[in-house]
Amino acid sequence: MVIDHQLYDSAGQKVGEIKHVYLDDSTGKPEWLCVKTGLFGMKETFVPIQRASVVGDHVEVEYDKAHIKDAPNVDVESGGHLSQDEEHRLYEYYGVSWGGNDRPGQGDRTRAGMQGNAGMQGNTGRAPVPGPGPRPGPRPGADRPMPGTQGRDRHDDDAMTRSEEKLNVDTRSQETGRARLRKYVVTEEEQVTVPVTREEVRIEREPVTDANRADAMSGPDITEAEHEVTLHAERPVVTTEAVPVEQIRMSKEQVTEQERVSGKVRKEHVEVDLDDEGDGRPGRDH
Repeated sequence: MVIDHQLYDSAGQKVGEIKHVYLDDSTGKPEWLCVKTGLFGMKETFVPIQRASVVGDHVEVEYDKAHIKDAPNVDVESGGHLSQDEEHRLYEYYGVSWGGNDRPGQGDRTRAGMQGNAGMQGNTGRAPVPGPGPRPGPRPGADRPMPGTQGRDRHDDDAMTRSEEKLNVDTRSQETGRARLRKYVVTEEEQVTVPVTREEVRIEREPVTDANRADAMSGPDITEAEHEVTLHAERPVVTTEAVPVEQIRMSKEQVTEQERVSGKVRKEHVEVDLDDEGDGRPGRDH
């Protein structure tokens, strides 16, 4: 009986635990092993018995672990039967001949416990799976570590990758506004002090002396007379002219500031469910 025994791949890596064996309905011969894979054994994978052999306390197959885990998922009909279509898909995936004398049988496959004389015989002539009763002793060389298992515990569970999201912050340029230069005219009252000149009449009196007596006596006798003088004065005249006073232009400069941002990220947490062998409390890894 190979149910509850471990299955190892071609490189000596543990794949999972054998939970079911499917027999041919017409011949009663075993054809498929169902192996529980994954960290918690949540997936059941089909492996052909044709290329399987019993080695000591476990079963070895000629496929690697990744190939077995990527096998097609099949739906088992009610009553534990595997349809021919599903079986055909599995044979094609594993590269096992389908039809003719190479095919183990032509009927539906039924899940069984591999009791009685149902052995694991295939086209490679490997040793059959032992039936009920005392287990045969290990074959020569069975105690040797299988390739790739040196220095590691065979019973280590498959690794599970824990992932979490990381907050990536980047920047992008977007329009926040526009600036423009615009001229307009305003009228203001302005006062300016300007010097102006005007003429005023000033009376000068000069006494007659010996020096100017001749000029004074040269005129007529006492008579009436007039003398007129024209006076001038400056008046402010206001005019305007446009003169350039300055040039104004716009330019842009970058200012760097620190801004705090926040966001929500998801993280995977791993919980380990212990069986009855432990203290019964689940472990949790953050």
